[in-house]
Amino acid sequence: MTDVKVSESIAAPAARVWELLGEFGGVTKWGGAMLQSCSVEGEGVGAVRHISLQGGMEIAERCEAYDAAKRSFSYSIIGKSPIPIKNYLSVCTIVEVGANECRVDWNGTFDPDGVSAEQAQGMVRGIYTSGVAGVRKLLGV
Repeated sequence: MTDVKVSESIAAPAARVWELLGEFGGVTKWGGAMLQSCSVEGEGVGAVRHISLQGGMEIAERCEAYDAAKRSFSYSIIGKSPIPIKNYLSVCTIVEVGANECRVDWNGTFDPDGVSAEQAQGMVRGIYTSGVAGVRKLLGV
């Protein structure tokens, strides 16, 4: 098992960043051009989002925990992943730093699947940092 931890500041209120990242089905708003669409089955803990990617691939992620008061949620990949990882669990938390600043702590644990730990870590880290960059772009900060 390996892990990736990303912690990045965003010059925006934590509540505003949470509105974007905390919307489980809203990943296409900030997730970048690779994400074609997202549909969600169910709601709250246990909900499953199906994300269609470029090239016809799909990834299914299940909400494992959700705490709006703490601005935190976790999710796992279920089924076969187009990313070469398995046993994936991620936790995303938005921490208020000031009135117009927050920090996104995004952590994931997983097993590489057919690639080195370093390669898998690089891919997951890229997803997290791209997501934060997408939120910054949406908010104009």
